[in-house]
Amino acid sequence: MLDSKTLFITPIDPAIAAAADRHHHHPEAILEVFREVQAERGGLSRETIVDVARALGIPASQAYSVASFYSMLSRTPHPGHTIRVCDGPVCALHGAAPVRAAIDALASEQPEWQVQRTSCLGLCDRAPAALVDDQQCGPLEIERAREVLAGWRGTPTDYSQARPGEVRVMVANAGQIDPDAIESALAHGAYRGLKAALERTPESIVEEVEKAGLTGRGGAGFPAGRKWRFVAQAARFPKVVVCNADESEPLIFKDRVLIDTNPQQILEGMAIAGYACGASEAYLYIRGEYAAQAQRLERAIAQAEARGWLGDRIQGAAFSFHIHVHRGAGAYICGEETALLNSLEGQRGEPRVRPPYPPTVGYGGLPTLVNNVETYAAAPSIALNGAAWFRALSSAATPGTKIYMVLGHVKQPGLFEAPFGLTLRQIIDDFGGGMRAGSTFHFALTGGAAGTIVPPSSMDIPIDYTSASKGVSLGAGAFLICDQSASPVVLLRDLLHFFAAESCGKCTPCRVGTHRSLEILNRMAAGQSKPTDVAELSDLANVMQVASFCGLGQAVAIPMKSALTQFAGEF
Repeated sequence: MLDSKTLFITPIDPAIAAAADRHHHHPEAILEVFREVQAERGGLSRETIVDVARALGIPASQAYSVASFYSMLSRTPHPGHTIRVCDGPVCALHGAAPVRAAIDALASEQPEWQVQRTSCLGLCDRAPAALVDDQQCGPLEIERAREVLAGWRGTPTDYSQARPGEVRVMVANAGQIDPDAIESALAHGAYRGLKAALERTPESIVEEVEKAGLTGRGGAGFPAGRKWRFVAQAARFPKVVVCNADESEPLIFKDRVLIDTNPQQILEGMAIAGYACGASEAYLYIRGEYAAQAQRLERAIAQAEARGWLGDRIQGAAFSFHIHVHRGAGAYICGEETALLNSLEGQRGEPRVRPPYPPTVGYGGLPTLVNNVETYAAAPSIALNGAAWFRALSSAATPGTKIYMVLGHVKQPGLFEAPFGLTLRQIIDDFGGGMRAGSTFHFALTGGAAGTIVPPSSMDIPIDYTSASKGVSLGAGAFLICDQSASPVVLLRDLLHFFAAESCGKCTPCRVGTHRSLEILNRMAAGQSKPTDVAELSDLANVMQVASFCGLGQAVAIPMKSALTQFAGEF
């Protein structure tokens, strides 16, 4: 037991002091310090948390609140290896439960292995998937469970070949360049967009993005140019650019593919945004489960700085721009922009009251631009080719192209890029290869975990950011296709399992509503429904939608209401 006298007498653990020193004792670096210490010790003991607090000059209570918030931080040290098996809806659909049972049985014979559940890992194209320590693994098979413990990690999906009908802009160079060599990227046109931007005024770049009609690609579809203008017009300095690479929503993995195929494109887009908005500092917040991708981005930044495309006085211009990679530690809520900013500042990733909004009061109270990976990846082509070119890519109401993900019971699951306005039928037949043998379309989850569950009658609705009013969500561009073997009740249960696990707990409607909904759906899926269950689910959805503090709790109602409306008979 530690008392206050002991705390003042006992020196800080030298390893912890060294970790804090590497991060200049900034309190905002608490996640990095925790992760480094945990990597050495297998977890964070009470004494470790207190010493980290002392090394960073913050209260021990604040350090503990952070350590207890993030799922990848363990307060029960385990010196061996950890396998986190995903139980998200895509992995569940592809048999994650029996695979987990097989791995559990093998790990029980080897005490150095610890098996845990985890929410979606952003590896939906490798489902069922797992994270073995920091290594991404999948698709898992029962027959290969023993090989996972021996070092087998599976094979990443190859996106070097375009599917028929694709219009590639952001993934145009997938498989064509070496993502870890800037010379390869430069040979394929990297930083030509930034060079063109630097030859123009910042105001003209903002105007070009506005004319192009670029929308945020995180799911809400807010006009990117308008955000850029808000930050550019902010009177206070300095200003900050933030890239949201915390894609933790089930079905979504596009940002991971963009990072793995062309990281320089993302950095270039951030630099263009920084020039347009008047910012010289940027942070790329990436989810903790993307360790390999974080390392790739760090290499890309170092190479770009060495070649003069990032850092001080870029290519001899007056513009300087520095990008810092900041790793999360497991929290879906950090995909919400204000929760992300809190996490970036070394706090619990809980959402803030809005207004004020980040463009006026963001990171550190400064004017802050927050866009996601795909949005920044689209910016270089606009700066280079112009708004008219970008708008001509699509005949739909939303200009440009979108990265789509099609998953589930189709012949060719995966990722593709195409204009807006595709129908669900086109996504399945033209890009997904059609339903797999023996499968008949039953329903689809559209947009992502917070999207709509739709029946066959919705197959021919053109999908964009306005189609949600017709029942089909675009969201982040993900579509889980389910055949006659799947149940909308079971899918909704799996979604509520995710939302209940990932609720930050800040507000009662979301904290209690998700768990109560999950209890009911567990009972329904087991065939033990009560006459009042459907009415209670509907009431819970209404309460969460109107009373939850942030978009997470509000969005839970979307799949709930659509499933209860479209598939009332199955409930």
